[in-house]
Amino acid sequence: MSLINQINQASAQTAQNKSQSNAVTTNSSTSSTGNPFLDGIRLPKDSIVPEAKSQQLTQDDFFSLLSQQLSMQDPFKPVDNDQMIAQMASFSTVDGITKLNKEIVNLNGVMTSSQALQASGLVGRKVLIPTDTGNISAESPTIKGVISTPAKIPEVTVRVEDEKGQVVTTFKVDGSKGGNVDVNWDGLDKDGKPVTAGNYTIKASGLVDGKSQELPVSTYAHVTSVSLGTASTGAILNLRGGMGIKLTDVLAVSET
Repeated sequence: MSLINQINQASAQTAQNKSQSNAVTTNSSTSSTGNPFLDGIRLPKDSIVPEAKSQQLTQDDFFSLLSQQLSMQDPFKPVDNDQMIAQMASFSTVDGITKLNKEIVNLNGVMTSSQALQASGLVGRKVLIPTDTGNISAESPTIKGVISTPAKIPEVTVRVEDEKGQVVTTFKVDGSKGGNVDVNWDGLDKDGKPVTAGNYTIKASGLVDGKSQELPVSTYAHVTSVSLGTASTGAILNLRGGMGIKLTDVLAVSET
């Protein structure tokens, strides 16, 4: 066999191998079954998920709609100028309200931060809160509070209960002046021994118009820290004992 014939045969063999390789690659990529019907209903390998679009209309959307409206209008009955002005005024109003809402949100954030900064001055002080539960600890071995009376009551009976509802001690305070009556529990039980640290509830009752009536009690709590909170809640005062209260619910501030 001549050299030329050998070269021609080698070239033909190489071309045939390339053709087979391309066919295999095409078949592997398309996975053709040879049946046009099955190939037509075959699901694509890579499913394309469209990106989520915002549902809010922007200024560009408005002008696009306006341009379409102008291009599709009847030349013999063009859009009235008053209608055009009304549409543009409506869009301007909506756009202005959207910007105003953003500014209000920013303003709320600034006010919340400012309120928390002001409330930070209460850290280390005691505030009067509308709850009858106070905390006893090594730093605060007593509980002070205020009893609200609807009338002058000669004697107000005070009961102190622990977290289980057991009565720790009872004593009486003078309510003859009426109004807000100060109450101070020394942290001792009925045997005169200091109670363990924890939360305790002060309850008060007295005779109003000849009938025994429960009286509302507010207690002083020690502020340990301040949280920013949210625009709806405002600053949150974190109290000793794990409680928290909104700054707007504080009834009074004590020096000690």
